[in-house]
Amino acid sequence: MKIVSYSLDHRLVKPTCTIFAAMEKFLKDLFQGQTYDEKNFVLIAGPCVVESEEMIMEIADKVYSICKNLGIPYIFKASYRKANRTSGSSFTGLGDDLALGMINHVKKKFLLPATTDIHAKEEAVLAGQHVDILQIPAFLCRQTDLLEAAAKTGKIVNVKKGQFVSGDAMKFAVDKIRKAGNDKIILTERGTTFGYQDLVVDYRSIPVMRSHGVPVVMDCTHSLQQPNQSAGITGGNPQMIETIAKAAIATGADGLFIETHPNPAVAKSDGANMLKLDLLAPLLEKLTRIRKAVL
Repeated sequence: MKIVSYSLDHRLVKPTCTIFAAMEKFLKDLFQGQTYDEKNFVLIAGPCVVESEEMIMEIADKVYSICKNLGIPYIFKASYRKANRTSGSSFTGLGDDLALGMINHVKKKFLLPATTDIHAKEEAVLAGQHVDILQIPAFLCRQTDLLEAAAKTGKIVNVKKGQFVSGDAMKFAVDKIRKAGNDKIILTERGTTFGYQDLVVDYRSIPVMRSHGVPVVMDCTHSLQQPNQSAGITGGNPQMIETIAKAAIATGADGLFIETHPNPAVAKSDGANMLKLDLLAPLLEKLTRIRKAVL
């Protein structure tokens, strides 16, 4: 087994060739219904928000087929509600029970694990009845009551690193979840605020956050957001998704988070930084080759 070492300040971080060898058993349990290559990265993918059952079924079907062919363990993602929008007139969802029921239908139809984000502690139990992973939005990564409520459901908790937080500081989010009795934790890098209307990715965060003893995922789409605080609509730079993803795999990310849509131009949320669904297969093919090269 080849070990890749990163010298990081006074620490030595040694990612193994497979996240399943080094990380908690919860990952193997999560993907027990899938056939995949354990040396591959994990993919979390789907639309930004549930727009219709037909749409999420189309996306899940296509992404599942691609991942099965490439041996990639796959988690379906869709937000059942969008609480964090720039403008009060933006689409926020179809209704909690309806959207969560649709996500659950995807789970059952394709035998896939699923994730959605929650925004308040009261949502943890509700969403946890329908998904396997509760995602904590970046803006809320320091919200103690939210982290504790998610932890107490017993579900896997995926915390997105705040745009204002260092990778090292994310150890406090990990500690909060563990102290609440839950060791099933994932951290996700999603860029750092650069000025008022842009983000940059510091790839040092990947080995730093892995040093907290948890799998680390790279959010390849939200890290390319360009918040527009005057127009009320967030922009993006989707042509750089491939660059972000390649660098993440090369620097030791255990998984990738990619929001995708058949037609991002008409998406009801984050269309400006989503990957067109037809472009996903060729991208993942390249990334699996990079993964093999760096192990």
